[in-house]
Amino acid sequence: MHITKIKVNGFKSLVDFEMDLSKFNCLIGLNGSGKSTVLQFLDFLSQLIRGDMEGWLKERQWDNRDIGSKLTPKKKTVEFSIIFQENATLHFKWNARYNISERKCTTESFYMHRSPGDGEKSSVSILLLVNAQRLYLDYPEDPDKKNKRTIINFNYEGSVVSQLKPELLSKVFGFIVPFLSNLRSFDMLAPQSLRRRDRKSDGSIGLSGQRLSAFLHELGSVGRQELSRKLKQAYPNLDTVNTHSLRSGWKEMVIRESYGNNVLLTEARHVNDGMLRLIAILAELESDHDFLLFDEIENGINPELVAFLIQILTNARQQIMVTTHSPLILNYLDDETAQESVVYLYKTEEGATKAIKFFDIPYIKKKLEVMGPGEAFADTDLIKLAKEIKNLPPKEAE
Repeated sequence: MHITKIKVNGFKSLVDFEMDLSKFNCLIGLNGSGKSTVLQFLDFLSQLIRGDMEGWLKERQWDNRDIGSKLTPKKKTVEFSIIFQENATLHFKWNARYNISERKCTTESFYMHRSPGDGEKSSVSILLLVNAQRLYLDYPEDPDKKNKRTIINFNYEGSVVSQLKPELLSKVFGFIVPFLSNLRSFDMLAPQSLRRRDRKSDGSIGLSGQRLSAFLHELGSVGRQELSRKLKQAYPNLDTVNTHSLRSGWKEMVIRESYGNNVLLTEARHVNDGMLRLIAILAELESDHDFLLFDEIENGINPELVAFLIQILTNARQQIMVTTHSPLILNYLDDETAQESVVYLYKTEEGATKAIKFFDIPYIKKKLEVMGPGEAFADTDLIKLAKEIKNLPPKEAE
């Protein structure tokens, strides 16, 4: 499953914003154009399904008002529509209105669209509907099961789905909920956090990487061996990435390297920033998370290792989104992947973030005839580009 389109109105600078997504996505744009905001919004969607919006805000050191858009100060809601698909014939749509002060979706709906197969008709089913404190549930996979309607008389944060038992939902939620709840954003990865010790990972390295050591410990020996095998491609002298337990259950990462007859053991607090970041990214690829988001993917990583990293990410099982300021990233994408995955974000004169496929811009696309994707990016003045987009015909500027 993967998300194919997002529409959002009222989340920070995302006002009347929409963007198509592919399996691998690369966001480019000037500082402050909204790249990190897109990652934060997707993480916000996942947290709606997990619930505990208060805890999520606290982890980011935000309060309720930090979610809303300053461009529409009187607006107290975030409205969105998400389209995602399981396969070529099965699509889903999630619409909701999130009340910022109440920290929950006050209106919400999930639809299932099944495209026609051989001898079949196209069909649309309502799986869940919330409106005016009333909950409606349907079960398209079981025609004999009656629709359920009930008044919501319980408290919840985020989506109502976060508080419903699986047996109350249609069976298709069995893969909708895991996919959405297993989306993870790492837009705050920081070396000082990656070096920390922790007792438990809760299934993730953490927003800033603060649970990396515990996560590696919980991967088990097989998972750490696979991680070490991949890392050895970038660091030939590396033998293993391992962990050990300290007092009171604290976990610490240790790197083993061999140089001739010398064996070096390096604790996490002494590992260089680039290796730490690469370990964190590759570790998350070993997780059961289904959509991974990384901000400024090239930060701290040697240019010589960028090709290795991009190859790993574009071939990953998970849906991936990265942001970058570096033409190097685009240099390692083939033309077809670049055309599908690279999205340019810019701000309007009013301050709203907008998105356009970078190589859908006619004169940028023309550059691909004589340049590589990275060269075309490096040869473009992004400051002027936003102004030039305004002069494009409507269909090309969408």
